[in-house]
Amino acid sequence: MSAAEQAAGQGQAPRLLGAYLQAEKPVRIVISVGKRKTSIARAVLKPGKGRVWVNGVPIELWPIEMARMKMMEPIMIVGEEVMGKIDIKVNVRGGGYMSQADAVRMAIARGLVAYTGSEELRRIFEEYDRHMLSGDPRQTEPEKPMRRSARRRWQKSYR
Repeated sequence: MSAAEQAAGQGQAPRLLGAYLQAEKPVRIVISVGKRKTSIARAVLKPGKGRVWVNGVPIELWPIEMARMKMMEPIMIVGEEVMGKIDIKVNVRGGGYMSQADAVRMAIARGLVAYTGSEELRRIFEEYDRHMLSGDPRQTEPEKPMRRSARRRWQKSYR
């Protein structure tokens, strides 16, 4: 019997990499992590009124609209009945604004799955976009020695 089957048999939610239950007894607190390129987002989920902050700024006031929409995808998928009971605080560092948005989206999605313990929610996220939980492995290619970029070479001339 696998660890996931044992956890499901004991009434516990299966573990999700990148999201960990910190406290259960007084208040349920989940810490989750999302990474994309060089951006790292850390999210803390706890009981509340449905507020979401990214680097201390409410997500509704985030200045870049495309990034805001990407960060709000898991919140819109989950719905108001679940989000009305949870507060989320996210800290994100590194990378550009779109990779930060992807990292925040992943941290929120992983945290929501771990907080609710719902296998159905996990399946919904994977059907919508599997990189919401598993991550996107693509990275930039490193620069090579004696060149000015990863693939650029010196111009060659035959005559």
